[in-house]
Amino acid sequence: MSSEGKKLFNIIILGVSFMFIFTAFQSCGNIAQTVITNLNNTDFHGSGYTSMSIIYGVLSASNLISPSLVAIVGPQFSMVVSGVFYSLYIAVFIQPATWAFYTASVLIGIAAAVLWTAQGNCLTENSDENTIGRNSGIFWALLQCSLIFGNLYIYFAWQGKTHISESDRRTVFIALTVISLVGTVLFFLIRKQEDTKAPGDDDSTNEILGESSSARNKMMRAVAAFKKSITLSFTKEMLLLSVTTAYTGLVLTFFSGVYGTCIGAVNRFGSEEKSLIGLSGIFIGVGEILGGAVFGLLSKRSRSGRNPVVMLGILVHFIAFYLIFFNMPNDAPIAPMEGTDQVAYMIPSKEVAMLCSFLLGLGDSCFNTQLLSILGFLYSEDSAPAFAIFKFVQSICAAVAYFYSNYFLLQWQLLIMVLVGFFGTITFFTVEWGAAAALAARGSDYSSI
Repeated sequence: MSSEGKKLFNIIILGVSFMFIFTAFQSCGNIAQTVITNLNNTDFHGSGYTSMSIIYGVLSASNLISPSLVAIVGPQFSMVVSGVFYSLYIAVFIQPATWAFYTASVLIGIAAAVLWTAQGNCLTENSDENTIGRNSGIFWALLQCSLIFGNLYIYFAWQGKTHISESDRRTVFIALTVISLVGTVLFFLIRKQEDTKAPGDDDSTNEILGESSSARNKMMRAVAAFKKSITLSFTKEMLLLSVTTAYTGLVLTFFSGVYGTCIGAVNRFGSEEKSLIGLSGIFIGVGEILGGAVFGLLSKRSRSGRNPVVMLGILVHFIAFYLIFFNMPNDAPIAPMEGTDQVAYMIPSKEVAMLCSFLLGLGDSCFNTQLLSILGFLYSEDSAPAFAIFKFVQSICAAVAYFYSNYFLLQWQLLIMVLVGFFGTITFFTVEWGAAAALAARGSDYSSI
């Protein structure tokens, strides 16, 4: 197999591995609070919202050390170990214990930071300036398929169930643990790239990860990257984009954990209320994949820049929030095990609930694709620190959102997202207009961004 063929093979394996792991993990996140609500009359006294808050909080802090860990042990082994911790977290639900649940939440937060740092490194190692766009698209498409497959399983496994029994729980989480382990094992299929550079050529990746680099040099480079991240954090553009990034963190929490819990708590959905959680995840995934594919394909043809896509994203989300406000009972996010019989401003509609799921996914893809695009454009020379800041801010806000989801009624959670989304859109526009002005001053075509 040619060198280019090996690189493409590695990208596909990388995407498929993540697809398996996140098929399991995202399905777990969607149903965790629903399952835990059924457990809280036992000796187990955990909270799915608190767990996810811990995960994203630890993930944020761990972004400071993950480059050092990946530099020392290498991206492939880092992903394998991280995948094992993802599987352990899911396995906790087979026989839940409160101490094990929260301990696993801390460990998976560290593992997530290492996993995503190693993923970026692996993607870069197997790409060049001509293939990075294609490879990123392949990886994104495979990753987002996880939203469909895992939730499809939940939909059929919990069809017609109003209460999740111990047997149902064990069956689902044993299956999800196995799926996660399959993705972890697949990382071993990634082939190492041979160093084809001449002795005098510069290769920063090989310098950082090469066997000849001492631990001291690796740590010095990690410290330098950390200092660069701090410097970038206080630039005008990054501060403005952080508001937009914060919004994506809040939305991530809402569609990946809170909204599924709301659907599962509405008793008026009848015997389908639990299986609808899986169907909701499928529609979110369809929105994510459709948005990512369309905006990825059209990005090079658009002569209007990124602002129209972000405007579409916020409009789609505002429509979704409005419909959710009218369709879902206010106490749905914090309803007890018995669910809620309350009604909002309309009789709860399954069709409207699924439409909102699709809109949440579509709007999220609008924001994330354009944020990744503008960060890559503005910080092409400092992409690693820039994306570390992006993940840090997003994770912190997701952690905060999971924490207040334990206490806030649905209307207040929606209001917070509306306000942050409004200001995040304005700050994105400001940065985009600045980028367009800079290009015009250089005589470049705006459509090139």
